[in-house]
Amino acid sequence: MGKKGIVEMSKVETLEDFYKRKFDWLPDNIRNEIGHFNVFKLDPFVGDNAKPVPYKKRDYYKIMLAIGSSKVHFADKVLEVKKQALSFSNPQIPYKWEHTDQIRTGFFCVFNQHFFHKYGDLNHYSVFQPNGTHVFELTDEQVKWVTNIYARMFEEIQSEYVHKYDVLRNLVFELLHYAMKMEPTSTMEKSLLNASHRISTLFLELLERQFPIDDTHQTVQLRTASDFATQLNIHVNHLNRAVKETTSKTTTQVIAERIVQESKVLLRHSAWTVSEIAYSLGFSEVTHFDNFFKKHVGLSPLKFRNV
Repeated sequence: MGKKGIVEMSKVETLEDFYKRKFDWLPDNIRNEIGHFNVFKLDPFVGDNAKPVPYKKRDYYKIMLAIGSSKVHFADKVLEVKKQALSFSNPQIPYKWEHTDQIRTGFFCVFNQHFFHKYGDLNHYSVFQPNGTHVFELTDEQVKWVTNIYARMFEEIQSEYVHKYDVLRNLVFELLHYAMKMEPTSTMEKSLLNASHRISTLFLELLERQFPIDDTHQTVQLRTASDFATQLNIHVNHLNRAVKETTSKTTTQVIAERIVQESKVLLRHSAWTVSEIAYSLGFSEVTHFDNFFKKHVGLSPLKFRNV
């Protein structure tokens, strides 16, 4: 694959990279036994001090309150922030912010998965899932509430309280639940954790593990409902019923939508050729990929890239 494309898509920013890029120093507790957490004011990184934010994956989580207009890229989506927003980013989804010179102020906290070891799996929350809502436009009243949470984070992290990191975890959960309560009821989890839901969840996790594509994932191996059924050791009809019941889509539709999403990301944010992208997504012929992409997007891959 093209070397330039590999650099753009596969370089993951670590916590160490983040601190060197932002501050040119490393905290002593960046990789300790309880995990890492820190909170910052956004002011030094926006407005007149704004610098380009690269489109890439990070190996840490970030929750940010940005006050001011901007645009944010999450995977293949571009979301416009008109006034102010709360955003949630995670290691699974590459992202970047644009027009940070128009952001006036805000706050953000960063933490890794190990910080929540034994406190639950963050990826179970919709704000950190690939198809979840990642950016929430806020009213002025909601900004006051969220700002207060960050103020409590600053107060707590500077305290000498022996259990302060437990308090900080609770404050992160407050932000998570506050945002998820804004989601429409129809998008929230309604079904009980029954057998169909468990099978569907395993299927979606297995699908998502194949992405994002980078130099360590040469090709997508699981492409059909039968491939996934074999991997899960169940009959394909059983898988199809479970996925349809929980997502209202066929297994084939869900797989196709995820491949389309990844193909859009690679076309827009990598220097890989169309044939390299086709191969990485499991297509044996570039014409098969062309036809697949046209069917779902309405444009050829090259036209989409040049739009």
